[in-house]
Amino acid sequence: MAMNWMVYLVIAMAVIILLSNSIKVVQEYVRGAVFRLGRFVGLRGPGLVFLIPFVERMKRVDLRVLTMDVPRQDCMTSDNVTVSVDAVVYFRVVDAANAILKVHDYIKATHLLAQTTLRNVVGQSELDELLAHRDRLNEKIQRIVDEGTDPWGIKVSMVETKEVELPEGMQRAMAAQAEAERERRAKVVHAEGEYQASEKLAKAAHVISTEPAALQLRYLQTLSNIATDRSNIILFPLPIDLLSGFLTKANPEKK
Repeated sequence: MAMNWMVYLVIAMAVIILLSNSIKVVQEYVRGAVFRLGRFVGLRGPGLVFLIPFVERMKRVDLRVLTMDVPRQDCMTSDNVTVSVDAVVYFRVVDAANAILKVHDYIKATHLLAQTTLRNVVGQSELDELLAHRDRLNEKIQRIVDEGTDPWGIKVSMVETKEVELPEGMQRAMAAQAEAERERRAKVVHAEGEYQASEKLAKAAHVISTEPAALQLRYLQTLSNIATDRSNIILFPLPIDLLSGFLTKANPEKK
């Protein structure tokens, strides 16, 4: 009798082991690639998946968007400037069968392709383009990597360069260039202001020249403005015509 219980126990354990190997739970964001005796027979999931024990094997593929850091790459631009650039790649699996059957490790393959593409694109770009038009650089890298991973069932949705590091000497040179550019703009603005002010002054002089009394009124207005502060020294303009009579009396021989 005890022997029968042992047999039943062994059979029950064998059944449990077989069921655990044959029943799998696949999440909503996962697909299972099933191989039967080494032959691919299709994708299964999500939900409960039943496998033939010791005959079928399943490999899971995550369909969610994955983020991958591209480590810092030392590159030389087309105008012979050495820069260090890193990036981040956003991609996902759109065809789980191709991701399993056509590439050994789709994550590693995408990672290496993104590295080489980043170096190539930076090497074909000038430094000014790399700094001022980074969005174009990102779009170009994304397009090339997406075309390369398309046969693997991978969709690269976005590539973003995180940081562009320049040599210290180049940073000083660019700072000096930016400072010179700001000085140039300041001088241009100042010259433009002087030009506009000279036009206004010329018009004012023309108006005053037509009315001599306007100049006297301007003198009086200036005196009124500076008389409010007692610390100022007032210089009163005196027309030379008023002094001509005194000069004639003081030197009668010059008549």
